[in-house]
Amino acid sequence: MPRYLTKSRFKLALECTAKLFYTGKKEYVDKKLDDEFMKALAEGGFQVGELAKIYFEGGHNIDELDHAIALTKTSELLKLENVVIYEAAFLFGDLFVRADIVCKKGYQIELIEVKSKSYDPAGEGFLNTKDAIRPAWEPYLFDVAFQYYVLTKAHPHFKVTPYLMLADKSSMASIEGLNQCFQLQRNGNRTKAIATPGTTKSSVGNPVLIQINVNSIVKEILSDKHSTLPFERLINDFATHYKNDKLLLQPLGKRCKECEFKADNVDLAKGLRSGFRECWEHLAGFTEVDFNSPSILDVWDFRKKDEFLQNKIYFQDQLSKSDFESNSRPKKGALVPVGLSRTDRQFLQIEKSKSGDSSCFLDKSAIKEAMKQCIYPLHFIDFETTAVALPFNKGKRPYEQTAFQFSHHTLSENDTIEHAGQWINTEVGKFPNYDFLRELKKELEKDSGSIFRYAAHENTILTAIYEQLQKSSESDKDSLCAFIRTITRSKNGSAEQWEGGRNMIDMLDWVKKFYYSPSTNGSNSIKQVLPAILRDSILLKEKYSKPIYGKDIKSLNFNGHAWITFDKDGKINNPYHTLPNIHEGYDNESLDLLALDEEAGIFDGGAAMTAYARMQFTQMSDTERTRTRDALLRYCELDTMAMVMLWEGWKDLCK
Repeated sequence: MPRYLTKSRFKLALECTAKLFYTGKKEYVDKKLDDEFMKALAEGGFQVGELAKIYFEGGHNIDELDHAIALTKTSELLKLENVVIYEAAFLFGDLFVRADIVCKKGYQIELIEVKSKSYDPAGEGFLNTKDAIRPAWEPYLFDVAFQYYVLTKAHPHFKVTPYLMLADKSSMASIEGLNQCFQLQRNGNRTKAIATPGTTKSSVGNPVLIQINVNSIVKEILSDKHSTLPFERLINDFATHYKNDKLLLQPLGKRCKECEFKADNVDLAKGLRSGFRECWEHLAGFTEVDFNSPSILDVWDFRKKDEFLQNKIYFQDQLSKSDFESNSRPKKGALVPVGLSRTDRQFLQIEKSKSGDSSCFLDKSAIKEAMKQCIYPLHFIDFETTAVALPFNKGKRPYEQTAFQFSHHTLSENDTIEHAGQWINTEVGKFPNYDFLRELKKELEKDSGSIFRYAAHENTILTAIYEQLQKSSESDKDSLCAFIRTITRSKNGSAEQWEGGRNMIDMLDWVKKFYYSPSTNGSNSIKQVLPAILRDSILLKEKYSKPIYGKDIKSLNFNGHAWITFDKDGKINNPYHTLPNIHEGYDNESLDLLALDEEAGIFDGGAAMTAYARMQFTQMSDTERTRTRDALLRYCELDTMAMVMLWEGWKDLCK
């Protein structure tokens, strides 16, 4: 098959030119394939593409994967005076694109690139105050510019106008179940959305996608206004290197940390190659020893990574305190003593790395003071939410927040732990936010105990529900809004300002100010902090290596579970990685019959969003739906239990 530079390959090269060489090769690990699929599934990207076709009814779909057949079909259809084509194919030299939607009227062509990204017509737009493209929009605008270039070169006699079609955040769905009008189907490795029978332009209600003319910006891109290299030269360089299968390196940068071609030890043991390693071997002369040395890529919140990498400073032991920006210490809050500043914490990580000190740091006096100000019983809550491009419900906007689940643990003054409550919505098409809030209110209004969250997410969701309630006709909206005001802080810049008397306490803020464990490798995610505190606290190791959870400690989803298990080297397994997968207990034959993935599991928030999305807009058996629900409940319960264990671990370390 010819090695054409496609629009997806072009976008990949814009991220990093070396990725052109590694992509599509089975011998290299590629984590982005699954990540992008999961994101599209969770956010409804497949449905957006299908809805766009509904807006341009009567089109011809070219679904053949063979380039030659697709090109021939496109050429034949373009001979018609007026025609709409989905997935039209265009070739110029070594450049090949499939356009989402092409509308031809005489010699006029509308080239429409459909994206699930949201756009606010009253917002900031694509350009900043300096008339430069905002970084968030660069991939999308360069993508459509690339397609425009190929189409106009392949068919110079047409007058082409490029457009982006995006989710319109100012528009409301005027029908119930818009999202559910498009069901996902998987055929082999391909997933696509299929419009349910009877779905037409008139049946889907008000448009929730907006078509934006980007002709002027595309012309500016082609005239080299928005790139350091001439656009045409850029394309030709990418195409030549891809065609000849040659590695095109570019300087190392902070982007390398998230490289999808970065293999871990498990990948390497399977015989997969690491594009990340090969780049660093070429550009920095790295050896195996270097890959095992603490890298500046892992320094928490370090904003000079690109600058230092350009100066060949790759390792944490090359840094000194003078390399970090000085910043003032955080102001003292009502419940949180001063603690570490950002610079203090960064250099703490460096000092421990240099000395090989694997012990944790805990500001005992500060955390004891913070704990002393808390009121028992303590409440630990966690939400699972989603925000999809196409609304599930009438009157909702694209990417409006939807809260579908919470978990709630309590800890009493005598150290009694209880999984006190949980709630989940599994009803297809139901807007869950108000019932979610009513149940949460019942859980938390029984006493005046302190409420803990991890990060700002729960506050963000509750203030979003507050705004939804203000516009609603719910009979109890006043009492629900009053409850929200008691446990949250209002958004910056909102017309109504408040800080509740029981404003939730952010445990992440405590982690940043009071606690650092080298085993987190600079991460503050609860997924990394939990295994760290389990390693650091003797009490936790002794307590949770026994199967007491769900027996001595009340649980709603576990029975006699040990949170601590060990790998073959005697190291503590991450509890999130030991959660049962959705389909545990099925044999392979049953999995095949049910069309289930034997490795499916819910181990992070992204997987939870995806699981909920599948429950909303895919055909599921009752068995699969029940197992997905149970997996979501177990995952969310661990999130709040992790916060309890963090509290217990800190108290233990303070002794």
